[in-house]
Amino acid sequence: MNSETQDSELIQLLDRVALQDPAALKALYDRCSSKLFGLALRVAGNREWAEDVLQESFLTIWRAAGDYRASLSPPMAWMGLIVRSRGLDFLRRRAADRSHLTQQIDELMSDTLEGDSPSPMDTAQASEQAWALHQCLGKLENRQREVVSLAYVRDLSHSELAQQLKLPLGTVKTWIRRGLDQLRMCMARFA
Repeated sequence: MNSETQDSELIQLLDRVALQDPAALKALYDRCSSKLFGLALRVAGNREWAEDVLQESFLTIWRAAGDYRASLSPPMAWMGLIVRSRGLDFLRRRAADRSHLTQQIDELMSDTLEGDSPSPMDTAQASEQAWALHQCLGKLENRQREVVSLAYVRDLSHSELAQQLKLPLGTVKTWIRRGLDQLRMCMARFA
């Protein structure tokens, strides 16, 4: 059967569906459901979901058959667009349902775990950051590492560092700036 004959038969079935003829809907389903199911499966990515999408699509075809215009698109293209739209709607609803459930679980966990002490996740992240900082500090030159460590661990000012290390103030500032730049670049690799 050529596509023109097939299209004209599908158009006649859609015209009958528009008149709310259940036998025409069944005939249309029998003729097109396997191809449309394949499309639904590609969109939904799951056999069970594709079945739901196909069912919703045929309900939409039942309601919207009166809006179909053969002059605008072939019948399979029109029905394919409906299947694709219903599939995307279905996926959006599932995502919204999951995000709602996830939000409820997050709130419940937050209430359950809330406290002043750090959570296991906070502790793990701090531990990872400390390890990364240790690795990055190890890549600095000895004098640079010493200046940066003293500046931040002992909270010494640039001038205090210059006095303690007996170095010019400009040298201390340069070493700190370069050391921090190197640390920033190194830490970015661990982020």
